[in-house]
Amino acid sequence: MMRILGTIFAGLLGLAFGSFLNVCLSRWPEGESVVRPRSHCRQCGRTLAWWENVPLVSWLALRGRCRTCHAWIGWRYPLVEFAIGALWACAASQALPRILYPYQFELFPHAHIIDFFESLLLYWLLVGLATLDAEHLWIPDRITLPAIALVSLNYVCPFFWVWNAHITNNDISTNAAWYVAEYLLGILAAAGLILLIRWVYWLIRRREGIGLGDAKLMALLAAWLGLPGALLAFGIGIMLGALAAVVVLVVPSGRRGSESWAASKLPLGTFLCIGGIVSSLWGQPILAAYLRWAGF
Repeated sequence: MMRILGTIFAGLLGLAFGSFLNVCLSRWPEGESVVRPRSHCRQCGRTLAWWENVPLVSWLALRGRCRTCHAWIGWRYPLVEFAIGALWACAASQALPRILYPYQFELFPHAHIIDFFESLLLYWLLVGLATLDAEHLWIPDRITLPAIALVSLNYVCPFFWVWNAHITNNDISTNAAWYVAEYLLGILAAAGLILLIRWVYWLIRRREGIGLGDAKLMALLAAWLGLPGALLAFGIGIMLGALAAVVVLVVPSGRRGSESWAASKLPLGTFLCIGGIVSSLWGQPILAAYLRWAGF
């Protein structure tokens, strides 16, 4: 019962935070404050009533249009709200059993509580980054870099605790140091993969093919999911990007402006974010199935 109630509460809270994320996504690219002015129609400027800000429900009740000027609000608003609500509910459903019964975790009993809130934050950020890249081809450093630092700190801190608690045990200290070094090298390797592809593309075509923001996003995924999880996210992102490229090739209206298909820009960051979310939720079963299929 506690798991069900917690999942429902997390989903409803996610809808509310998804609504706030929509405010951020509309105002950040314009350099506007996310606090003032109050929520308003982007076309006619009318301040919205409280009942027009209810996540999902208001959009459905208004049929996706402003009740004053009838301007189209857009699918992004309900999709972002639903995505955050669904992801937070999934995170709660997976984490609550470990949070409610933490007796089996000896070194750091509250680790799963911290990991749970970290997952909520990262789902929120990844949905936001995916949307920003899809709409503006923009992955802001002010989001990815602090997130990398925060996630890395959450991983490294328990090992510092191990060092302090077992400073006389050289084997434990050495293993802890190796795990931290391996973790940091994984972050660098994930970012380096994107930088390598970017460099090879420049050598071949003498133009920038992948932005540096994608490298920092891969570093964030590696910090959160580990290198195997980040590589899985990369593989999923590449497959989604290939499908999008086929759509751009087949459907001329899918191109930005009058660009040819070869010059069309695709939001790789959006696909990486989707891959990261899939990897976080189902990465272990996917990797286990692949290893069985490969005969390992």
